[in-house]
Amino acid sequence: MINIFDPDLRPIAEKVEACERLSFEDGLILDATPDLLGLGSMANVVRERLNGDKTYYITNRHINHTNVCVNSCRFCAFSKKEEEAGAYTMELETVLSEAHKYDGEKFSEFHIVGGLHPALPYSYYVDMIARLSDEFPHVHLQAYTAVEIAYFSKISGMTIRQVLVDLKEAGLGSLPGGGAEIFSSRVRKKICPEKIDAQTWLKTHKTAHEAGLNTNATMLYGHIEAGEDRVDHLIRLREAQDNTGGFLTFIPLAFHPENTKYEDRPRTSGMMDLRMISMARLLLDNFPHIKAFWIMIGEKLAQISLSFGADDLDGTVVEEKITHAAGAKTDQGMARERLEGLIREAGRTPVQRDTVYNIVSV
Repeated sequence: MINIFDPDLRPIAEKVEACERLSFEDGLILDATPDLLGLGSMANVVRERLNGDKTYYITNRHINHTNVCVNSCRFCAFSKKEEEAGAYTMELETVLSEAHKYDGEKFSEFHIVGGLHPALPYSYYVDMIARLSDEFPHVHLQAYTAVEIAYFSKISGMTIRQVLVDLKEAGLGSLPGGGAEIFSSRVRKKICPEKIDAQTWLKTHKTAHEAGLNTNATMLYGHIEAGEDRVDHLIRLREAQDNTGGFLTFIPLAFHPENTKYEDRPRTSGMMDLRMISMARLLLDNFPHIKAFWIMIGEKLAQISLSFGADDLDGTVVEEKITHAAGAKTDQGMARERLEGLIREAGRTPVQRDTVYNIVSV
């Protein structure tokens, strides 16, 4: 039984109960409704239909090999120019040393993303994957956003497909979902004019799926985008998934304004964060999982999101840098026991997974 008080949601609730696909116009209503509990109730129906009371998490580590970037995205607090204070680039030996930093703890995934460095050769990125794969054969390597892959194509003179095949042969397991930001070309020209466009991002993920690599998808919200931009972004992801089926999970990313060109903007509200998770679960009917990234929205809201459509809390993370550069106040990592406790307290069953959602333990 779905409990709603906004009459505009009633036809949508009927569609949800009948397992019918929602339209763009339905999405606009979801984005505007004041009935957050009704919205969450509908999303929870879909969440439990797909995943029951399971909530997934992973034991993972983040490695950010460089923050030097040729782009100057207005929303980014992480990137630096080579000559700026705080700029860094890891030698491959340093990357391996970082990977070994917590030897003795079991990680099933390394999550690797960085800036678009103007001087590093293409071989650096392939060698990084090859050497990590050799030294950590049982750890899944989820590395390089579509933005990075397109950049590797540019500096190597190879096609995106050739780059992906190269990296896969070296040991790449999957692609993260970063760099999508918001697909609207109007907004993209303002917040990240140098970054690849939406079509290139989508094409890169499609090519990865065709090459046998699963990927994730994201959306950055709470900056200068409008409701129709958010709905358009989700619908375009749904269409892409219809074509390839290669997306594993969707992660809504709450914008953090500190140390960016939009520092005067407020942080996203709890209402908006829960709305984006619920909207994603309802509109992305062909995505198996929706993730609440606790690093960005905090532990408490991440717990609540498990009744608003989310079925994944990401993982232990360990030393997240990108969101913290923009002022995140959350911890940079979380113990597995703490994650499981948060999930149980929310009335869900913790399920430890690997990157591609094989179950490690329940």
